[in-house]
Amino acid sequence: MTAQPMVKAEGVHKSFGPAHILKGIDLEVAEGEVFCLIGPSGSGKSTFLRCINHLEQINAGRLYVDGELVGYRQKGDKLYELKDSEVALKRRDIGMVFQRFNLFPHMTAVENVMEAPVQVKREPKAVARERALKLLDRVGLADKAGNYPSQLSGGQQQRVAIARALAMDPKLMLFDEPTSALDPELVGDVLDVMRGLAEDGMTMIVVTHEMGFAREVGDSLVFMDDGVVVEAGHPRDVLTNPQHDRTKSFLSKVL
Repeated sequence: MTAQPMVKAEGVHKSFGPAHILKGIDLEVAEGEVFCLIGPSGSGKSTFLRCINHLEQINAGRLYVDGELVGYRQKGDKLYELKDSEVALKRRDIGMVFQRFNLFPHMTAVENVMEAPVQVKREPKAVARERALKLLDRVGLADKAGNYPSQLSGGQQQRVAIARALAMDPKLMLFDEPTSALDPELVGDVLDVMRGLAEDGMTMIVVTHEMGFAREVGDSLVFMDDGVVVEAGHPRDVLTNPQHDRTKSFLSKVL
């Protein structure tokens, strides 16, 4: 018997009004896998990521995380949407890191990392603080615990955002182009943190333009365009020997 995938998408569709963004996405992400999504802007990558933790509702298909339907309960053939409180409970297991860091400006780095465990999990502040300091150390920012976001570089803020997502002890981490808003010299530090997470066995879905990271760290790579999966495979195979003309055209512009 094979282990169930951490993420499974079956015929996932998503529209915003007349715009059909996702057109039947089928894919699986195994536990412990680093799964990279590449493709042009507007291809549906970020929308798909947001559907995984029900920040966006899907219009058709099924999405499962760790064997459980995302956002819905099934009875017979019918789906019933979960209450907001039930969705929030499941969302605790999924960490998400956005392009923009979304840190609380009035809180220090350590307070940003502590906030969710204290507010959502009701962890005692002393316990949450100790763990937050360890996580900041893990992302190379032990010396910045008392700094406010405005006193940190973009790369440092993004690493605080990663520590904040890890503070909830997620089983799955979603990264939505985590380096695209950074100055080029700050990208490496963030990618190093993500490499470390991969080595620790964290299941990660990464929407990225960093082809070097995808090639080195990724276990699987999917090229999306216009709401469909055009090509999928091992990152080295797809990047060095793409089979589809659309993939070849895209890679010729970014590699």
